[in-house]
Amino acid sequence: AAECHLGTRNADYQMLDYIWRRRLDGIHILNVAKTWEKLMLAARIIVAIENPADVIAISARPYSQRAVLKYAQYTGAQSIAGRFTPGTFTNQITKQFREPRLLIVTDPLLDHQPVREASYVNVPVIAFCDSDSPLANVDVAIPANNKGKHSIGLLYWLLAREVLRLRGAVPRSE
Repeated sequence: AAECHLGTRNADYQMLDYIWRRRLDGIHILNVAKTWEKLMLAARIIVAIENPADVIAISARPYSQRAVLKYAQYTGAQSIAGRFTPGTFTNQITKQFREPRLLIVTDPLLDHQPVREASYVNVPVIAFCDSDSPLANVDVAIPANNKGKHSIGLLYWLLAREVLRLRGAVPRSE
């Protein structure tokens, strides 16, 4: 129902490993098993960071701003929803200067500025990548539909749930 498995008509050559097949209308179908594996890997990476406030979730896409804010609220991470100010990670003079230990990005194509700045200061990047997303400077690519609001909401919910389960805040039975 959330259509997390649907990609786009275009495919980046680095995303070919995550594409299962192509429909007759030209839309690429993403491999859901690899999406799940990468979500679990990302959750283990996030839990390995001692201070949850050192994780920043970023999204400039209007549909995903609420999901980023909710993820940050429940996991204790910081969020940047909306426009990213260039120099936030690299310019110490600015008021909003931040030094994260991990970055979670909704779309590496749209959020290219924070991804590039994170590479300048050696901050690892976890990104939700569609079939046409560039993987330059992305350390963990989670293959999923990052264009639909239901898909983005589901992905952030799954990631937050697994992070809270690994931290022991939520039991596995729920």
